Amino acid sequence: MTVLSSPEPQVDDDEAAPPRPRRSWIFKFRCACRGLKLGVRGHSSFFVHFFFATLVVVAALVLHCDLLEWCVLLGCIGLVMTAELFNSAVETLFRGLDDTTKERVWPCLDIAAGAVLLASITAAIIGAAIFAAIFLRQHGII
Repeated sequence: MTVLSSPEPQVDDDEAAPPRPRRSWIFKFRCACRGLKLGVRGHSSFFVHFFFATLVVVAALVLHCDLLEWCVLLGCIGLVMTAELFNSAVETLFRGLDDTTKERVWPCLDIAAGAVLLASITAAIIGAAIFAAIFLRQHGII
């Protein structure tokens, strides 16, 4: 059985599209901030993540975390927020697909949500270990 495919169009170098103008760093940061705002708005799961991030920051302040502990905790918060932004991007792309394509690629949504879950569980375990060690150290147990 022979599969027919359309030949690739021949493009002369003279007909090539002109190069896009270079975007300034300010423009790139503006686009990134707009993307951050679009990713956070309208996604209720971000409110849950912000709530727990606030609890972590308050606990770190109360327990007087040192620099390394702060870095690890903030890295975990960043990991979860980044995973959630990627999940939001996949959801946004999914909404723009036609119904037949959606039927084929819906597992992507579950995979992206699984990535957020894994990042959240990992961050919770790391945070619990840090806070438990600080608490035990402050009470002279270790």
